[in-house]
Amino acid sequence: MTSVPEPTVTRILIVDDDALVRAGLSMMLAGVSDLEIVGEAADGADVPAMVESARPDVVLMDIRMPQVDGLAATEALRRRTDPPEIVILTTFDTDDHVLRALRAGATGFLLKDTPPADIVTAVRRAASGEPILSPSVTRQLIAHVSDGDGGGRAQRAETQLAGLSERELEVAVAIAHGKSNAEISGELFMSVATVKAHVSRVLTKLGLNNRVQIALLVHDAGRV
Repeated sequence: MTSVPEPTVTRILIVDDDALVRAGLSMMLAGVSDLEIVGEAADGADVPAMVESARPDVVLMDIRMPQVDGLAATEALRRRTDPPEIVILTTFDTDDHVLRALRAGATGFLLKDTPPADIVTAVRRAASGEPILSPSVTRQLIAHVSDGDGGGRAQRAETQLAGLSERELEVAVAIAHGKSNAEISGELFMSVATVKAHVSRVLTKLGLNNRVQIALLVHDAGRV
């Protein structure tokens, strides 16, 4: 008799200084069979220890907290050897801190008034490494938020991209356009396995953690 594999359960840590937000997210996500809340924190200062003990797959991270904000907490987590995926929670989609957190390696962000079903979908996507960010949102963020060093950032981005092969650059640009591996495969006439290999090499060469960072770098360089 063939055994049926156990369904994969995504472990979630909720980090927000608002107790009502934490309670609401916990109640909503706890009712989903493939999601498990493994901890809650009220400040980024508590995150490293909780991640170490609870081993979450996904961290839902508030951006504004009194002691250690979500940006600093995200940067600290991404320095870990095997970091969890991080989804930023915010009330503003053009917040400077959101863009900085994405550059630091967050998988994406969610507005706090996002419908429950969409939050569940986003958590599942984040757990599988998919970006929670559309190309249009990326453009909107970059257009509305000034880093004060647009020209210098563009030049640095171009310098980084210059280290990619022509094929790797094509893959990076396709990622910035929001293409999935399957879509890139069809567009560039290569197998999905080859696309995955190219994505891995792009991440390694650029010293990045995820596809969102690739997309931001390509946007910075003005390639999309």
